[in-house]
Amino acid sequence: MARLTTPPLRFNMSPVWLSRRFLLIALAGVLSPAVAVHSEDSLRASIDRHISNTWKSNQLTPAEQSADAEFLRRVYLDLVGTIPTYDAAVTFLDDNSPDKRERLIDRLLDDPGFARHQAEVWDQVLFGRNPPGHGTDKRQGFQTWLREQFVANTPYDQWVKAILVAEGNTVENGAPMFFVQYRNQPEEATEAVTQKFLGVQLQCARCHDHPFEPWTQLDFFGTAAFFARLKVVDAGKKDKLTMYVIGEKNTGDILFTGPVTEQEVGKKGQPVIPKFLHGDVLVEPELPDDFKEDRNFPNGKMPPKPRFSRKDQLAEWITQPDNPYFVRAVVNRVWAQFMGRGIVHPVDNMSEANAPSHPELLNELSATMVDRKFDLKWYIRELVNSRTYQLSGHGPVEEAMPFHFERARTRPLTAEELLDTWNVATGYEAIQQTSGAKPSTDRYAPLGSGYLVRFFGTPSNGVGDFQGGLHEHLYLNNGGISKLLSSAKGGLYDHLMNSEAPWEERVDRLYVSMLTRRPTTEERKRFVAYFTAESNPRTRIGEAIWVLMTCSESRFNH
Repeated sequence: MARLTTPPLRFNMSPVWLSRRFLLIALAGVLSPAVAVHSEDSLRASIDRHISNTWKSNQLTPAEQSADAEFLRRVYLDLVGTIPTYDAAVTFLDDNSPDKRERLIDRLLDDPGFARHQAEVWDQVLFGRNPPGHGTDKRQGFQTWLREQFVANTPYDQWVKAILVAEGNTVENGAPMFFVQYRNQPEEATEAVTQKFLGVQLQCARCHDHPFEPWTQLDFFGTAAFFARLKVVDAGKKDKLTMYVIGEKNTGDILFTGPVTEQEVGKKGQPVIPKFLHGDVLVEPELPDDFKEDRNFPNGKMPPKPRFSRKDQLAEWITQPDNPYFVRAVVNRVWAQFMGRGIVHPVDNMSEANAPSHPELLNELSATMVDRKFDLKWYIRELVNSRTYQLSGHGPVEEAMPFHFERARTRPLTAEELLDTWNVATGYEAIQQTSGAKPSTDRYAPLGSGYLVRFFGTPSNGVGDFQGGLHEHLYLNNGGISKLLSSAKGGLYDHLMNSEAPWEERVDRLYVSMLTRRPTTEERKRFVAYFTAESNPRTRIGEAIWVLMTCSESRFNH
């Protein structure tokens, strides 16, 4: 049987510490104090001004503004994690209003899909893709809690602090689940917290002082000491979910035996006092001489709240507005999410050796984020309204993520984005909504897509490399999901088969539904010829949908 092919992608602080010396010399070039923004210009205009100046100084010619169809698909995927329906796409493409892009952005930011999608993005940042049995693979409580933060537009610093100070039962309160993945491993918690929330990599200082950065082993273990009293224990099951209790004890230290090369067998380590990065040690109140504490949590229940929480003090320090690591880490990570690469890249490696590509812009973004009280939705609105974001992905630069942002980036869809896109494109989502089927807690359950979510679309660390693997190719060519979606009764397949409209119009609907654009003259001609070559094109319609589902243009955001 003939198979169609498509062209390639066209593409005042708590007094527990003595002073604030963390705004210091060691990273002054990268983490200079954020400068207040006095201009009346919008942030989107400032972004474009900074980026345009870079183009001029490097004699670069940027791409043209994206076509409406290109912008439409990109902004839907970036904001709500899927493509528009056929009707929504046609409405936008046929609208000649000059402000239609800004109005669409406002509507998508208020769509329930925005909170769902952004929560999924951050869930992957905080957990990655854990294989079944890891202990955190079934974390619906955390995912629901995180989605609620985006629904309420909770300021970023507030929900990060809530994660870091969270205690209790993971089923009853989702936020504590974050520390389950580092259960009773303060060193691993240290690496994760500093990378994810501060954009700093301390792992080299775990074994020795960093050879190229100012981080020492005492910096690493001084940070790890904040987590030394954190305990995670099993607490049975509820609704088939494993429950964990997360709490903090009053006593317990992390021991340091010196550099690895100097450690001796049997050498007794010295307790490490908690120490803030580029700051002073934590001053703790002394416990009474007769103080006693159970070594274990009794029967998986919460212990009494500690008299003094080291972890809470660290959370307070991390999320302070004048902590340059914290604010720069988030504006840089979100920038990378929408622009393809970070101003500091990779996004979790802010260091002297990894200077920002646009330091003045990074300063302004950071200052504005503090001024806007860590409002991520507002920040995202400014990013996607900028000319820089709305550039075309077509141009002479071959890199998927142009260094100077002179062209839109190209990135593969995540597993969730791909499944949601297929659902919308083929009409399968609408079929499920009108069938009266009982909703599942897993929206992909009807597709049996656990294999795809596990092996396809692993989230990037910000480097942006992509290489299609064997799992992907086998799944796309042999998996039942593509066959199910491409021939779903009542969806796009039935419409194309049963419509009495001319084949030219049906091909247009096929392309707008699948790729959010109308076909070129040549594409329309080829598909019309393909469909009309047989008296009964039923099989060929399914083949055509499958081809567009699995082509590179469908599997990438560009």
